[in-house]
Amino acid sequence: MDFTDFKWINEGTAVIGEDRITMTAPALTDFFCGGETTSEEGILPESLCNAPYYYTEIEGDFVLKAKVSHQFKETYDSASIMVMYDMANWAKCCFELTDFGTHAAVSVVTINGESDDANGCDIAGQDYLWLKVCRVGRAFSFHYSLDGENFHMTRYFLMPECKSIKVGLLAQAPTGNGGERVYEHLSIEYVTVKNIRFGE
Repeated sequence: MDFTDFKWINEGTAVIGEDRITMTAPALTDFFCGGETTSEEGILPESLCNAPYYYTEIEGDFVLKAKVSHQFKETYDSASIMVMYDMANWAKCCFELTDFGTHAAVSVVTINGESDDANGCDIAGQDYLWLKVCRVGRAFSFHYSLDGENFHMTRYFLMPECKSIKVGLLAQAPTGNGGERVYEHLSIEYVTVKNIRFGE
């Protein structure tokens, strides 16, 4: 993978090797716009947009895939992929340590500065996951896979109409001290999938 055209929002550190990039998630960093949400118990995400995002801009339709892993130390620790129209409109797919204590494929879609939060399937027995995002026009889909071959949709959503969009890697640690996030076998294909829900 050639990272020549990649840029930073919230510049971080990245070690680029052969077919592998390791990013550091600083402490207390996230992309989440939670508004006025409060709770007497539990840990709710703060409204933060300070996690390092390493991205490139892509015109038209595409498929991005990566194998992600990390150590799952603290709540909401995640290695993620993200698409962004602007700072108020973006979406991320995360392999995350949830507040339920599970490893899960989690997605967040933020429109006009307001984020939702959707826990997907729990992933038991392994500390890595393949993540994929597909674009067809305004439509996007997130998918996950245990083996890099058989993908399952976890989210379908729309973004504002745009010619190009930012797409790349996000390293977050919303509640903890941070750590390494590993992305392997990253690929970007400039194709239009026939079925965005299937991702192929």
